[in-house]
Amino acid sequence: MTGTDSLIPPGTPSVLGAAPGVTEDAGAYVAAGGYRRAIGAAELLDRIDGLRGRGGAGFPTAAKLRAVRDAGPRPVVVANGEEGEPGSVKDRWLLRARPHLVLDGLALAAEITGAERGYVYVSDTAAGERIRRALAERTPQLPCDVVDTPHTYVAGEETAVVRRINGGPALPTAKPPRPYQQGVGGAPTLVANVETLARIALIAAQPDHRRRTARATLVTLAGGGDPLLAEVPYGCTLRTLAQAQGTPEPAGALMGGLFGGLIGPGRLDLALDPDTLAAAGTALGCGAIRFLAPDECPVSLVSAALAHLAAESARQCGICVAGTGSLRDAVGALTNGTADSGLLTRLQRWSTSLPGRGACGLLGAAAGTTGSLLRAFPVLVRAHLDAPCPGCAAPADVGRLTVSVPYVARRSVPRPRSVSSSR
Repeated sequence: MTGTDSLIPPGTPSVLGAAPGVTEDAGAYVAAGGYRRAIGAAELLDRIDGLRGRGGAGFPTAAKLRAVRDAGPRPVVVANGEEGEPGSVKDRWLLRARPHLVLDGLALAAEITGAERGYVYVSDTAAGERIRRALAERTPQLPCDVVDTPHTYVAGEETAVVRRINGGPALPTAKPPRPYQQGVGGAPTLVANVETLARIALIAAQPDHRRRTARATLVTLAGGGDPLLAEVPYGCTLRTLAQAQGTPEPAGALMGGLFGGLIGPGRLDLALDPDTLAAAGTALGCGAIRFLAPDECPVSLVSAALAHLAAESARQCGICVAGTGSLRDAVGALTNGTADSGLLTRLQRWSTSLPGRGACGLLGAAAGTTGSLLRAFPVLVRAHLDAPCPGCAAPADVGRLTVSVPYVARRSVPRPRSVSSSR
C-alpha cells in the first residue's frame, strides 16, 4: 500500500529505527549522527511548530517550550516516561530501545529553554536501568538525574511529576500554578513526553523531514489479535490499523487509552489525525487503541475500564472518589443484570456533569468513557436492562486493557527506513 493508507510509507523518518532485538548504545547513536546539531536552538524552535505533544493532550510543543523559556530564569526540563494508561507501551519501549534519542531530545529542549538541569522520570525498572546506563556511556552536556516513581494511572500527570521530583508523592496538585510557571524547585519546568522529545531530536537531525516527523506517531494497538506497537502517519484509517493488528472486523474501538472513549463500527474509516478525531468526538490521546473483537461486549469492556479508574483514584478529591465509584457500580449493574430503570438517566447526567472536576483528568476519563458508551452503543446498552448479557458474564478485569512491552516493536508492518542510518 502507498499514500495515507500505508502504515509506514517508504522513506518516512522513524522513531522505530533501532535494529530488531538490539538496544541502541552511545557509540552506535553517535556514529549514525546523533548528538550533532544541524541547526541552532532558535531555528529548531521555529521548525518544530506543528509538532504536538505525544503524552495525551496533544498540546503544541513549540508553544510549551516558549512558555517555559519566557517564564523566568534557570528553568528545568523533564522527560516524562511514566505511562499510566494500561494499554500504552510506546514510552517504555523508547526508553529501553532508544535511550539516546530521548536524551538527545531532552538536551535540545534544554538548549531551547535555557535549562541547566534535566530529569528522566520513570516507573518501569528496565527503562530506568537503560537510561542510567546510557548516561554512564556518554557524559551528558546537560546534568541529568533519573527519578523513579511507583506506577499508577495519575503518576504521569505533570503536577504529579513535579511533586514527586520535589520529594513528595506522585499525586496531582491543584492548578494554577502550572509547571511551566512554577515546577521543580520552584523553577519554570517543561514536562515533556519522551516520544515528543524523540521527535524533537529527529527534527533537529533531519530538518527537511520535519513535517513527516511531526505527522507520524507511535500507536499501541490491541484487540482480537496480538498487541502491536507501530509508527504510523497521520491520515491512515482506524480500519487499516485494525487489519494490521489482527482484528479485521472490529465491533468498535476504545480510543486514546481511557481518554478518547468508545467509537462504534461505523466510525472505523476515520483518519488517524488529532483534528479529525476531535471533530468526531474522540481523541488520539497517548496513541493506545483497543479494538473490540466482533463478539466482545463494549459494556463489559467499559466496566473493566471504570473498575480500573476507580481503583487508581488518588483519593485526594471527594468528587473523584464518589464519581468514579458511582460510575463503576452503575455500569457494573448493567453487566450483571441488576440495573434499575433510572440507571441510564443517571449515567447520562454523570457523564456530562463530572468531566473537568477534580485535580486531574482521571474523573474526566471515567465520565467520558461512560458517555461514549451511551452514544456509540445506545441500543445495546438498553438491551442490558431487559436481560443479563452472556458477553458480560466474566468479571471486570483490567488484564483485558493491559499490554506488555514488546522488545521488538514490529509485527506484520512494512519495515521503515531507519532514521539512524539516514542521519
